[in-house]
Amino acid sequence: MVDRLRRHRWRWLAVALVLASAVPLMVGGRDALAALGDFPLGLLAGMLALVALCWNLNALRLRLLLAGRAGRLGQRSALGLVMATEFAICATPGGSGGPATLLLLLARRGLRPAGASAIFMIDQCCDLLFFLLALSGLVLVSLATAVPWPHQGLLIATIGILALLLVGIALLVIRLPTLLRHGHPMKKRPRLARRLLHFRRALLATLALPRPTLALIMACCAGHWLVRYSLLYLALSGLGADVAWSWAFLVQMLSMAAGQLSLLPGGAGAAELGTGVLLVPLVGQATAGAAIVVWRFVTFHCYLLAGAPVFVTMLRAHTGRSRTLPDS
Repeated sequence: MVDRLRRHRWRWLAVALVLASAVPLMVGGRDALAALGDFPLGLLAGMLALVALCWNLNALRLRLLLAGRAGRLGQRSALGLVMATEFAICATPGGSGGPATLLLLLARRGLRPAGASAIFMIDQCCDLLFFLLALSGLVLVSLATAVPWPHQGLLIATIGILALLLVGIALLVIRLPTLLRHGHPMKKRPRLARRLLHFRRALLATLALPRPTLALIMACCAGHWLVRYSLLYLALSGLGADVAWSWAFLVQMLSMAAGQLSLLPGGAGAAELGTGVLLVPLVGQATAGAAIVVWRFVTFHCYLLAGAPVFVTMLRAHTGRSRTLPDS
């Protein structure tokens, strides 16, 4: 059964890799390949350096969130955790392997599941808050400049969904003890109720970090997404396209959201197709196809290529250590 699940996992990844390569070529055709030949290699190297910067920003954010609760964690070790987790996100349907990988590796460092889950939850909430603020800023800019954004209704709907998610999570955390106390099904499952309360305490302990630390965590989050979502703009610039940075930023947000809904590893196929639909009217098929190839190489293929050896090394180290532990 386990071998069958592993085969299915690798099949999904193989399908994702094929779609990630085929869809941009379908969008741009042969002219996209010709445009790729003129892409500056120096700019490509710079984009890869920005990817490394994104990893390091996330590693610093993880260290700040942990605040010493997972033992002594240097930047190099935190970087390994981030790269292994990012690989798992890109290699599994819907990114489902990412949280499991992070929780497993943090458990190896002595952090209890409740604490690791709380770290992951706050990390995700930081991302939600950033995107809420970014989208709200784009809408305000469009109103101030009297230049309406395309798909403005979709923008407003997305803002509403993000706001509801954040408010819902906050209310759930605040009201959790009351819900557990009066919830009839939970009275029959006291063990699960205790785990949820441990999770809540770990969440509140993380939120009780000093305000400068919380501000730095949010700054790392914003820096990561601003850099990562500048990569499509750089890809278009390298191909000679004149597209506003804010529009390229928005295109990536919408296309990656579509990719998550596809449930394929890395959002393959849907992310490329969504980006093509939004870019072709602005820059033409050839440029759009070539830009997607470059952009996905640095944000998907690179994450797989660089993260795979880190993931395997860290997982083997975990397995080796587990075998040496005495049975309890």
